[in-house]
Amino acid sequence: MKKNKLHFLCGKMASGKSTLSKELARGHNAVLLCEDEILAELYPVEIRTIQDYLNHSQRLKSVLKEHIVELLKKGNSVVLDFPANTKNQRAWFREIFEGANVEHIIHFVDKSDDVCKAHLRKRNENFPDDAPLTSEETFDAITEYFEAPQDEEGFNMEIYR
Repeated sequence: MKKNKLHFLCGKMASGKSTLSKELARGHNAVLLCEDEILAELYPVEIRTIQDYLNHSQRLKSVLKEHIVELLKKGNSVVLDFPANTKNQRAWFREIFEGANVEHIIHFVDKSDDVCKAHLRKRNENFPDDAPLTSEETFDAITEYFEAPQDEEGFNMEIYR
């Protein structure tokens, strides 16, 4: 019998987390929630800076948390394409899987800055020049805060290199 589980992702900007999240959702017949897609629909012009993103992301997570817990409690597996890139961000995911009393796995996409920047440049070919939060400067600013998950955090982890 398949057990429901919370899947979440850690990895730098443009490392391939969203592509992996779609594969995981298909492979585990899981509900997929993608922060970028939800924020783009809710706030199509409001998110122009990193601080804008942080403010709106926090509001979204506070609204969705109990809904995600309920999905898990009702037997659904859930893939959250939300960043788990700092210890503080990972605490939110812990609250969810502990609150639902389900298994979890953090999928760590471990790519170098150079690989991520190459992906970012390729991805940006499809974006307008003034698209927010897509530059290498933004990558550098966000990556400054990146904290790879550590064994002592106690997560079930799968690493993708």
